[in-house]
Amino acid sequence: MPDYKEMYLKLFRASEEAVNVLITAQRECEELYISSPEPELKVITLSEQGVGDEARPKNHPQIKKKGSD
Repeated sequence: MPDYKEMYLKLFRASEEAVNVLITAQRECEELYISSPEPELKVITLSEQGVGDEARPKNHPQIKKKGSD
């Protein structure tokens, strides 16, 4: 007869080890994220970007001028 208690304990230990490996990897990745430099952000105002047709991409297939259908 199989030793169910031993089988259960073996699976339980393996599951616990797998969870600990994942927790360790997550903590390492979080530390890498926290220690990485902040990205440089730039605020672009509408006056810098342009207004009207100049601000639209020229070759975007979904953006069309009125009357061009």
